[in-house]
Amino acid sequence: MKAKLLAFCAIFFLIMLAGCGNNNSTVNSGGENFCVVTDDSGREVKFAKKPERIAVTSASFLEPLHAVGGKVVARPSSKTKSPAFAQDAAEIGAVYQIDAEKLLACNPDLVIINKGMNERLGDVLNGNNIPFVIVDMKGYDSVKKNLEMFAAITGQIDSGKKIVAEMDSKIKSTVDKLPQEKKRVAILHSTAQGLSVQLDNSIAGNVLKILGWENVASSMQAAKDGGDTAPYSLETLIEQNPEIIFVTSMGNLDEIKNNMEKIIAYNAAWQTIPAIRENRFYYLPQDLFLLSPGINYPEAVEYVAKLIYPENF
Repeated sequence: MKAKLLAFCAIFFLIMLAGCGNNNSTVNSGGENFCVVTDDSGREVKFAKKPERIAVTSASFLEPLHAVGGKVVARPSSKTKSPAFAQDAAEIGAVYQIDAEKLLACNPDLVIINKGMNERLGDVLNGNNIPFVIVDMKGYDSVKKNLEMFAAITGQIDSGKKIVAEMDSKIKSTVDKLPQEKKRVAILHSTAQGLSVQLDNSIAGNVLKILGWENVASSMQAAKDGGDTAPYSLETLIEQNPEIIFVTSMGNLDEIKNNMEKIIAYNAAWQTIPAIRENRFYYLPQDLFLLSPGINYPEAVEYVAKLIYPENF
């Protein structure tokens, strides 16, 4: 009788254990922890329980995090309108100047830090025993990897995998509509300080790689370690001979366009570039190419493809 009772208890325990995982709250393999993740700085971060109050230092993290059930209580201030689900979140300063006191006042149990921009907050967060992960979401592969990390943190692993599969499918659909020909493209980045060219690790550069096109600046040296731009030179641009020129910008688009028109009109050498002569010169929207498009990467890829092959869509 005692043996039967023990067997029944063991079976009951296994059934209850199996019931702990479901589509809404997936139990992550972290041993005694809720989950264990490795961020983009190589740090292993352990979570004893699911974070319920998450702060982000970049607006790029809002939609991917929301897509897998993350609750954001703090975000950077922005000139553009925040998504409806994040409008009630406290503002903690501009993305380049996060206010540590405002951040701590939100009592976050997780802070998602933008790599290369906000790591200085790490010492403050460590001193207050607040977990943080450092994230780089510029390239498409990093978006997918970090979306799956967010899904592990929120207990929504299956949802994360589903979103990644949907993004891959949308991008494949776009690429399949295009002819198998390699375009030679230059990506200029225009700011109030002047022009530079964007490299393969920029958002637009990554989109070109997805489409199978060539960034004529691929072999150029970045202006700073880990940067995604190189110094601009009209002479070099003429030598590179791009068929297409895209322009990304930081600031008022109308002002950027006016400045670019003046620069091109001032020097007749611009007219020797095929992209200028044949009017294949395009401005890319800031919401998809200045900040990471995140889960909207398929839209960024389609946007560029439609500019060059509108008849295929």
